[in-house]
Amino acid sequence: MAAHNELGKEGENLAAKWLAEKGYTILQRNWQQHPHEIDIIASKGKFLHFIEVKTRKGNQDTRPETSVTRQKFKNLKWAANAYLRQNPGHPWIQYDILAITMKQWGETEYFLMEDVYI
Repeated sequence: MAAHNELGKEGENLAAKWLAEKGYTILQRNWQQHPHEIDIIASKGKFLHFIEVKTRKGNQDTRPETSVTRQKFKNLKWAANAYLRQNPGHPWIQYDILAITMKQWGETEYFLMEDVYI
């Protein structure tokens, strides 16, 4: 597996654990509707959350969330609509971005951008 894929998988594992600690119920991970994927689908309160996870090592110059482009967000919405067609009954939905920065000395920083619309 390529290094960036391993980092992404590690970030998604950290994200699922962190979200669960914050009161989210993880419903799906890596849910796919060809050709798109949703990293995490979770619920909290009355909302269904479609969460894009971006992970970077702390020694990079750019923040993880900056890599979510308009096209990536459009793909997330497309996949979310497919999920909702297959799993109806969720009147309140939200798109979130969870940016994870893994610092050099083992500290991990989480930045949750809630109710994003690009």
